[in-house]
Amino acid sequence: MPNESIYYLGDTARVPYGGKSATTVQRYSLEIAGMLLEENAKTVVVACNTASALALSPLTENLPVTVTGVILPGAQAAIAATRTGHIGVIGTRATIHSGAYERALHSLHPSVRVTTRACPLLVPLIEEGWLQTAITDQIITQYIGPLVDDGIDTLVLGCTHYPLLRTAIARLLGDTIALVDSAQNCANAVRDLLIRENLSALETSAGSLQVALTDRPDSFLRVAREALNLDVGEVQLREIIPHAP
Repeated sequence: MPNESIYYLGDTARVPYGGKSATTVQRYSLEIAGMLLEENAKTVVVACNTASALALSPLTENLPVTVTGVILPGAQAAIAATRTGHIGVIGTRATIHSGAYERALHSLHPSVRVTTRACPLLVPLIEEGWLQTAITDQIITQYIGPLVDDGIDTLVLGCTHYPLLRTAIARLLGDTIALVDSAQNCANAVRDLLIRENLSALETSAGSLQVALTDRPDSFLRVAREALNLDVGEVQLREIIPHAP
């Protein structure tokens, strides 16, 4: 969507969300969404599997604009990719324990078999920039090996950090297991939503990217910049606005 202007707000003051309670994640998500609405957002993307798993319903109920999470698009892509009906999902503890992927997958295909695994060490490794190291490969093998042994034919990367490890994960899985990137499929879903709701930017519009954070950028911003090959420009620092009870 090269014509769309994207305002990205990363809650660096309070991440990671993956180990926090549902109540806390919902409160944080509503606060961040309120700040996005102040930027005149025409739609909101919950670019986090944990927040999508735990906060999508209150966001949808409370925001005056459409909201897209990453879980349903990822589940739809997994159903399309699986040949045997056995899908694996990896994610943070909060995402896995929520059961959100199982519910989404079974709503699309009731007989599909779903095997999940929480992988809490992967996000810290990614944020350190350890994308191609022996210790990272060992930890990936420790987490994903049992899913492979169990016979999955499709693996959902159920955290928006994980695509940065796609090369390392694919090396372990080989050619027989399909990898599903929830982030890529979320972008496709947003594109389709904008077309359907007649919200797409004009083809003559010059799209832009503005990155804002709730605390000073750390090494992950450098990792993301290099891995995504994006020029993020000057980064804003935004103070969090508490959500009224």
